Amino acid sequence: MFDNLSDKLQEIIRKASGNASLTEENMQEALREVRRALLDADVSLKVVKIFMTSLKEKALGEEVLKGVNPSQQFVKIVHDELVKILGNENSPLNLTGHPSIIMMLGLQGSGKTTSAAKLAVKLKKEGKNPLLVAADVYRPAAILQLKTLGEQIQTPVFTLEGSTNVQKIVTDAIEYAKSNGFNVVIIDTAGRLQIDNEMMAELILIDRAFNPQEKLLVIDSMLGQQAVSVAENFNTQLDITGIVLTKLDGDSRGGAALSVVQAAGKPVKLTGTGEKLDALNDFHPSRMADRILGMGDIVSLVEKAQEVFDEKQAKEFEKKMLKAEFSYNDFLNMQKQMKMFGSIDNILGMLPIPGLNRDAKETIASEGEKQLKRIESFISSMTPEERANPSLINTSRKRRISSGCGIPIHEVNQIISQFDQMRKMMKGFSDIKQKVKKGKLKIPKNFGQRFPF
Repeated sequence: MFDNLSDKLQEIIRKASGNASLTEENMQEALREVRRALLDADVSLKVVKIFMTSLKEKALGEEVLKGVNPSQQFVKIVHDELVKILGNENSPLNLTGHPSIIMMLGLQGSGKTTSAAKLAVKLKKEGKNPLLVAADVYRPAAILQLKTLGEQIQTPVFTLEGSTNVQKIVTDAIEYAKSNGFNVVIIDTAGRLQIDNEMMAELILIDRAFNPQEKLLVIDSMLGQQAVSVAENFNTQLDITGIVLTKLDGDSRGGAALSVVQAAGKPVKLTGTGEKLDALNDFHPSRMADRILGMGDIVSLVEKAQEVFDEKQAKEFEKKMLKAEFSYNDFLNMQKQMKMFGSIDNILGMLPIPGLNRDAKETIASEGEKQLKRIESFISSMTPEERANPSLINTSRKRRISSGCGIPIHEVNQIISQFDQMRKMMKGFSDIKQKVKKGKLKIPKNFGQRFPF
């Protein structure tokens, strides 16, 4: 989402790195370009003014003018201001109730119902036992949608068939939760195509009757400037506790995400970054600022790895690779685990790769996804015996595999050759490791300094 803004800010920083020092003259030019980049990203004018005033004070401050490295100092100033405008720090959910009650609020089409299901998945991973409550009695498909999602994620959905009394539905749901060991109640409230008095009156009634620990406003990041007025209206009426930004992986300009925190005065607590039901993440302003400035987000990448990778299976993979016993089945299983990370585009966004602009990232991601699909098709065209034992694949088998996956025979040969080279390389590492252990190979003392990896 922030690709355009990210590219522009990184270009501004590259220009600033050519200056010997930060002076009022070269900073004024850089600040003008930052302002233009923010406005192009559809950030609200009010937020741009606040951001630029603070940025200017720091960029032209005396302590900066005396700095040694102008580029690094300018990066730090912009980074700090981005963090501030995004909410300063991570704001975890308040789950202190017995049960904890979470109201999901938002306009129709914002992703509210799907976000409720995603939140249930997230809470289950954290050891909670959530109950979904279908309280949108106006949109005909809303209850059915929540039930379908509940079945997919194996989470109960509380409904009162035929009832349009929302207060009774929520009252009975909370009693049901208490009686059946559910410690979090997630209420999917009614949405509208636009904010109206009837909608707000119903939400206020639920708020006052049940005093929920969290009132989460779900906002579609693609809304642009309309997101600001939605956030302000909901907060004025309901005093929301936080914001959920959906479609953060979309291709809009990203201004909504940078504007809603300032508009509502409430933090972004969660972000939706994909269609999968596990694609809901805690929001960390500093990590988002890192990504916007091209510094990557290694912490989130590591956290995701810990979440999706099976440690026992990973160790088995490692043993097989070091013994050159790694099969096509293992490769396919590893690829399935990698898919759980999300798209290649999303992974690239978490890696600090200098000079990788949006176009280059899209090209790498697109070609990478195509190649992975080709390899998956190639392996799927093998027999179970061939996948388990690559040495069985002779010329006639290659022709059959080529015909089955639609990949020319010369490309099939290339894939097999690359796979064999990878196995040999892994075996070579294993041999070196064994020689070092037995004292047959000594590593120079300054090796770690010369090759710090």
